[in-house]
Amino acid sequence: MEHEHHHHHHSHHHHHHSVNVSSLNKAFVVGVVINVLYIIVEVGAGIYTDSMGLLSDAGHNLGDVASLLLALIAFKLSNVHSNKKYTYGYKKSTILVSLINAAILLVAVGIIITESVRKFITPTPTSGNLIAFIAGIGVFINGITAWLFIKDKDKDLNVKGAYLHMIADALVSVGVVISGIVIHFTGLYVIDPIIGLIVAIVIIFSTWNLLHDSVRLSLDGVPSSIRIEEIEKTIRADEGVLGFHHLHIWAISTTETALTVHIIPNDMNDMEETKIRLKRKLGYCKIHHATLEFESKDSVCDKCSC
Repeated sequence: MEHEHHHHHHSHHHHHHSVNVSSLNKAFVVGVVINVLYIIVEVGAGIYTDSMGLLSDAGHNLGDVASLLLALIAFKLSNVHSNKKYTYGYKKSTILVSLINAAILLVAVGIIITESVRKFITPTPTSGNLIAFIAGIGVFINGITAWLFIKDKDKDLNVKGAYLHMIADALVSVGVVISGIVIHFTGLYVIDPIIGLIVAIVIIFSTWNLLHDSVRLSLDGVPSSIRIEEIEKTIRADEGVLGFHHLHIWAISTTETALTVHIIPNDMNDMEETKIRLKRKLGYCKIHHATLEFESKDSVCDKCSC
């Protein structure tokens, strides 16, 4: 019975911080399919009504489908096993993709702002009620897609990216709906580009953190979910530790964190117990891969490179 219990524990061990892969895959695929269908409808309607609101929204949605596909690819790659050339597997691709993702969003914002300003200077007539109707479908579709990612959004940077994109998209579409109604009743075509600009600002704010976090992880910075002071305190507080140096913490992927450190133990004979204890404590601090090097207090490691 004891053996069986141990085996059961082990099989579940590496899933405690991860996301449900199959349900997330489904979420990505469904999200991509319904959004592609919607973009086709939106582009057609945008050309038919000559609406900047619809066309820029379609462009924005297209950027999102690209980001959903990128996130799906990264997610698949992060589960590929390591090999001789990539000893950590392709986990880091999740960070790369979240960086590309943030960049795509900012490019989309640039395009929306440029077009809106152009349209603001020379407003053109558009069909308000058709704009409102098509954008209304968009609110619904983006809402559903965002809902698909809601439960995993805090577990992975890419899922969070996809979720934020869809929320931003739903907001964009709400703006376009309002502009369509106003245009229909007042004939103020200038509303179209104004909404475009407001939307662009909303997107900039929602993307900033994603960009900031992904740049930080690309540069092997300490992930924002990790408190380095807490880690130092944890190591220092252990009864087997006399001192430590060369502490490095970095992200292997958007969900996994690694650490290396040199430990000077109180007693070299207790090294093994100290190591097991420290690894367990670091596990509670969200460190999934800890490499501890032990050295006696007399040994001189190259501190100058510290």
